Amino acid sequence: MPLIEVSNLRKEYRNHVAVQDVSFSVEEGEIFGILGPNGAGKTTAVECVEGMRKRDGGEISVMGLDPLKDLAELRESIGIQLQQSELPPKMKVWEALELYSTFYRDPVDWRELIKDWGLSGKADTAYGSLSGGQQQRLSIALALVGNPRIAVFDELTTALDPHARRETWKLIEKVREQDVTVLLVTHFMEEAERLCDRIAIIESGRVVALDTPPGWCPGSTSSRSSGSSRPCRWTTSC
Repeated sequence: MPLIEVSNLRKEYRNHVAVQDVSFSVEEGEIFGILGPNGAGKTTAVECVEGMRKRDGGEISVMGLDPLKDLAELRESIGIQLQQSELPPKMKVWEALELYSTFYRDPVDWRELIKDWGLSGKADTAYGSLSGGQQQRLSIALALVGNPRIAVFDELTTALDPHARRETWKLIEKVREQDVTVLLVTHFMEEAERLCDRIAIIESGRVVALDTPPGWCPGSTSSRSSGSSRPCRWTTSC
């Protein structure tokens, strides 16, 4: 049984339909990508899955829970990426992790997360003084502090330079190695092909393709096996 099931999702903002008839499922243990250009409806769809936005139509099941009816229970099992503006710039790394650990019934040891995600030398550093890559390491650690079964990363690498972006890819793969299912939102084709087992492409609020990376990009080879990737459909790459 899929860990996440979305069927005919619809979301409107006033007179604008942001998401229409979006359907996909996410299997336990996979990295599932939501790929599309800016403004396609990717984030809106995922926020409905997280329970952060109320859907206007369709059905969503996350681990058998309805995000609208069972939000408190769902939040114990889903880790959501920190947005850049959500931490005070003067808050230290250890303070952020200690604070976030209090939000959950059964958190992991935040001290271990500092070690696991390469932040031991930055534990006393203020968030605003971290590099972009270090901020993303902290963002991932905060998403995992609740010991989730699912982690959601939305445009995690957008503001990073190419080197930091590729280092972050390794971290995302490490998350999956810890038996956490990953829902990855991105507009970078190379990133989706590099990381994802399956990908749903969203354009203008609709799913226009759903396949494995070699399937949606004819002639390409998944870079997990070949070390290369090749963009298609649109030109944004890493």
